[in-house]
Amino acid sequence: MQMSSVRNPVADLRELGIENVSNVFYQLSPEKLVEQTLAKKQGVLADTGALAVNTGQFTGRSPKDKFIVKDDLTADTVNWNDFNIPVSAEVFDNLYKKITAYFAGKDVWVRDCYACADQDYRVNIKVVTELPWSSLFAYNMFLRPTEEELDYMHTDWTVIQAPGFLADPAIDGTRQGNFSMVSFSRKTIIIGGSAYTGEIKKGIFTILNYVLPHDKQVLSMHCSANQGDDGDTAIFFGLSGTGKTTLSADPARKLIGDDEHGWTSTGVFNFEGGCYAKCIDLSEEKEPQIFRAVRPGALLENIQFFPGTNTIDYTNCAITENTRVSYPLTYIENALEPSIGGIPKNIFFLTCDAYGVLPPISRLTPGQAMYQFISGYTAKVAGTEAGITEPKSTFSACFGAPFIPLHPAQYAQMLGEKMRLHQVNVWLINTGWTGGAYGTGNRIRLSYTRAMISAALKGQLDNATFHPHPVFGVAMPDACPGVPAEILDPRNTWTDKAAYDEKTKDLATQFIRNFEKYAAAADAEILAAAPKI
Repeated sequence: MQMSSVRNPVADLRELGIENVSNVFYQLSPEKLVEQTLAKKQGVLADTGALAVNTGQFTGRSPKDKFIVKDDLTADTVNWNDFNIPVSAEVFDNLYKKITAYFAGKDVWVRDCYACADQDYRVNIKVVTELPWSSLFAYNMFLRPTEEELDYMHTDWTVIQAPGFLADPAIDGTRQGNFSMVSFSRKTIIIGGSAYTGEIKKGIFTILNYVLPHDKQVLSMHCSANQGDDGDTAIFFGLSGTGKTTLSADPARKLIGDDEHGWTSTGVFNFEGGCYAKCIDLSEEKEPQIFRAVRPGALLENIQFFPGTNTIDYTNCAITENTRVSYPLTYIENALEPSIGGIPKNIFFLTCDAYGVLPPISRLTPGQAMYQFISGYTAKVAGTEAGITEPKSTFSACFGAPFIPLHPAQYAQMLGEKMRLHQVNVWLINTGWTGGAYGTGNRIRLSYTRAMISAALKGQLDNATFHPHPVFGVAMPDACPGVPAEILDPRNTWTDKAAYDEKTKDLATQFIRNFEKYAAAADAEILAAAPKI
């Protein structure tokens, strides 16, 4: 048996029930993992030096196939719903035996890493995979222990991913062949039937969203974060495609992280050691830091090349719109090390409103902030799914419903307490459409969005005059440095004012209907922040 380390991970695998494997590749360097991937013809090099792979059938997460074991630990604490689907411990145990037996006779890649940059909350993770590039993803995305730390690291959580292992729904209690299953009692995540690396990332995010708020009184957040030269921290909440990664990668500020953070009594810390950025329409002009991070060691997923070349065609979505690249945080020139910041002074809720209704920037009261946080609104444009010709609204509680095991009200209450205690400014930023809905209006210029965020961060809007939106009630500034005044009130940008009013009423109705399921847990201040039709 070939061993690739002076350490002996075979004993660790045996403890997990993984025996009789062909070769164990432990803690390989990115260079070696790339070399193995190329040798196995599982990927190719782009002309930037980044490794490009295809994740196969699944090019995104499969939320209907994500399960949590319902046992004495979780029965009364997890918010069981369409994202937190219960399975019995027996179902998990049986699948665990099958997936560990599946590795017999196969090569196995093992990586020790950890989550949470704040050492007080560190979670050590062992990632076991059947593909070398999956181990490269784990290297990029999680925090990397030193050689000295590896000698005495104790594993807190284990992730086992086997894309080639398919469950039998008739026997195994799954919906179909693929699955992602979490056992909080066994501190283990098993992933089968899918090579999409985001399942590894979001599996760990899910467990942190339980452990930190429930056990450590730390608010876990689906957000990006950065820090100014004077130490001021800003955080950006938003669903996929709203600009969370793009807007936090600001050359004028230090990047703390692009997706997952915790908020303690003293500040904010990154859960991860890397970034997982969307690649669709990536350009050096719009997103220079991300563009330049696509270099040796970075892992591209499901991209296409220009015909006859190894030059990436970022506009090509033939495989999926969800093209991705993962890379270590250190690939961003001004990344903060360690990735820990102070108490946030500004919070930005990002939404890509494809209806063209919401203002490009508005200031929120605490009640409005809680309402928007629980709502977690964005609208996807047409074309991402067959048959969709109109924008499609998405409401995802706390801007991350698929990853939050506890009731949304618990996260919202913690955020509300922190906002009030620290008197944080909260802003709603629409990175979507203006002058009409998708198909009629235009996407708000990224340069304008950056200017608005910059003005808020520099305090240039502190003494500005505002007026309320007639339906949503949010405060819209009358002027903002670097931004044409006429676009700050969205109604002004529509030629057909009656059409704007009608579309606004429609969106407001969607907000109100969506919030009905949370109303019982909301206080009067939050309920008063609902749109007024």
